[in-house]
Amino acid sequence: MLGYAARDTSGHLSPFKFTRKPRGPGDVTFKVLFCGICHSDLHQMRNEWKTSKYPMVPGHEIIGTVTEVGSSVTKFKIGDTVGLGCMVLSCSECDSCEKGLEQYCEKVVWTYNSVYPEGNATQGGYSTIMMADQDFVLHIPENLPKDAAAPLLCAGITVWSPMQYFGMNVKGARFGVVGLGGLGHMAVQFGKAFGMHVTIFSTSPTKEKEAREILGADDFVVSKDAEAMKAKAKSIDFIIDTVAAKHPVDAYLSLLKTNGKMCLVGLPDAMQITPFQLTAGRRSLAGSSIGGIKETAEMLEYCGKNNITCLVETLPISEVNKAMERLEKNDVKYRFVLDLKALEQH
Repeated sequence: MLGYAARDTSGHLSPFKFTRKPRGPGDVTFKVLFCGICHSDLHQMRNEWKTSKYPMVPGHEIIGTVTEVGSSVTKFKIGDTVGLGCMVLSCSECDSCEKGLEQYCEKVVWTYNSVYPEGNATQGGYSTIMMADQDFVLHIPENLPKDAAAPLLCAGITVWSPMQYFGMNVKGARFGVVGLGGLGHMAVQFGKAFGMHVTIFSTSPTKEKEAREILGADDFVVSKDAEAMKAKAKSIDFIIDTVAAKHPVDAYLSLLKTNGKMCLVGLPDAMQITPFQLTAGRRSLAGSSIGGIKETAEMLEYCGKNNITCLVETLPISEVNKAMERLEKNDVKYRFVLDLKALEQH
C-alpha cells in the first residue's frame, strides 16, 4: 500500500510503498478516508522523544470504510464507517487491560512507530489502507462528518477520559481549560455539554472572540495578565491543562477551590510546583493519557447524540508538509485533517 513516511529526523514526509502484516482472523481492513494530524506526529517524525524508527508512516486519528474482515470478526461488516486511534493491540491480560485501560498496558502496540509481537513494524494512517484487531476498531456515528470526527480518536478522548474519571462533568461546576488548541477546544465543548461554567486561560488575547462566539466559553482570561489571574483565585472547581510548552503550573493551582482538581494532558519537558499550593486547599494534581477502547466508544456515542466534533481544516495529503510547518507555528484552528482519497490515484 501507499503512504507518506518520514525517513529521518528532518521530519519531511514523502510517498512510501510498504506492506502490512498478514491479516489475521480477528483483523478488520479498511480504506482510509481521513486522518487527523496530532502534534505528537511531529515530535515522533523528528525523533524528539528519542524512540523513533524509520521509515515511519504517522497518523493515529483515522476514519475509513471497512473493505475486508477476518474469518472470526463479528463486530464489523464490509461498508461500516470505522475509526482507529492510538493503539492496535495490547496483552489483554494485565490489570490495566482487564479494567479497559489498554493505553497503560506495558505491552501495548501503538498504531505507528511500534512493533507487533511477531516483529512486524506498525505504520499509521497517512496511508491508503489500515488494518487492526477488531477489539481496537471503533464504530463512528453516521451523523458525524467523517473528517471532523477523526481527531475525536486522540484529541477528543484525551480530554474526555480524565474528565470522566476525575468527575469533571458536574452541571453548574466551574471548569477551567488551559490552552486553546486541538485538546483545549474539545475540553471546552465537553465542558459546555456537561453544563459547566467554562473559563479558557490562554496566552493569546486574539482567541477570545472565537472562544466565546464559536465554542461558547463563558469566560476568557489572558494568562499573562497577573491581575486577571489574581481575580480568579480560588474560584475554579476543575482544570484541564492542555499546554505542551513549559509554563507556571503554580499559577493555575492557585485558581482551584478547596478540594479542586487539576489534570495535565499536555506534555511539557519539565514542570515545577510549590507543595503549599496543593496542601493549602487539599487540591489534587494528576495526569492522564488518551483513553481505553471502552471509554472511547462511549465518547463517540455521546458525540453522535450531541453532534460534537472537532473544528478542523481539511487538506489533501499532498499538502502534509505544509501542514506540519503551520502546526509548528500553531497556525491551525484547531486540528488539521488529511484527506487520503487523492493518494489512491498515485
